[in-house]
Amino acid sequence: MQKKTVQDYIRTIPDFPHKGIMFRDVTTLFADARGMRLCVDQLLAPWAGEEIDAVAGLEARGFILGGAVAHQLGCGFVPIRKKGKLPGATFEQEYVLEYGTATVEVHRDALPAGARVLLVDDLLATGGTAKAGISLLERLGAEVVGCAFVVDLPELGGRRALEEMQMQIHTLCDFEGA
Repeated sequence: MQKKTVQDYIRTIPDFPHKGIMFRDVTTLFADARGMRLCVDQLLAPWAGEEIDAVAGLEARGFILGGAVAHQLGCGFVPIRKKGKLPGATFEQEYVLEYGTATVEVHRDALPAGARVLLVDDLLATGGTAKAGISLLERLGAEVVGCAFVVDLPELGGRRALEEMQMQIHTLCDFEGA
């Protein structure tokens, strides 16, 4: 029997949420104990043994992954949420979507200045959400040591956009097409 990769646990749903989109569904990965363990171990591998003060996760699947990675690294977790979801004073950052804009927020007291942070999410597409998250973390005075994603959609240019920001990028698998 051939050993499964993270990509083997991810299903593709055609025409969701719009016709022509091939949705990469990581819930099937999360539902499988071996797949989830494999995923978390591989996401944190480049930073194992490094001093990481916190993992920041982008809403919503980045919370699932980021919490598990933070647990394994023995550090704290910081949620970067959609606007209006955090109760305390926040910094906010708007970013561009395919059709419009959205805003993410982080608590102003989420991290001390100088904290070393790993940003985690399930999917890297255009990089807009990740760039907004990095901006928020930097406004807190944090040092973003890298970004880890399960899936990269290379055709959409997110990796290139983050590399232009001098970010270290780690992805577990690629899927062609949007």
